[in-house]
Amino acid sequence: MIPGEIFVKKGEIVCNEGRPTIQLEVTNTGDRPIQVGSHFHFFEVNKAMAFDRASAFGMRLNIPAGTAIRFEPGEGKPVELVALGGARRVIGINSLVNGDTTSESSKAAAVQKAESLNFKTN
Repeated sequence: MIPGEIFVKKGEIVCNEGRPTIQLEVTNTGDRPIQVGSHFHFFEVNKAMAFDRASAFGMRLNIPAGTAIRFEPGEGKPVELVALGGARRVIGINSLVNGDTTSESSKAAAVQKAESLNFKTN
């Protein structure tokens, strides 16, 4: 073995296999570019982003780890989201959830909080 050597199994590696995914149309209604990273809880992205937030609850971008998608002002584009893994808890970010993303009561409370703070939605 060589230090730092990586052993990769033969065949294609499929990320997020078996996890639920959705497609959403997202528009940056703001006047500044907005960049969203691969593991950011998409429900809590910048309040100027307009999309179906309730559908994005407990989901993140389905892109390779460490990458991001940039939205220019006025730009709309489709994105694919994938369900969060692990314990599916979200803490911090925009403090809309601060807990579980698997229960309907958590989702309802987060949607209400987002609306009260003027987060855009479709």
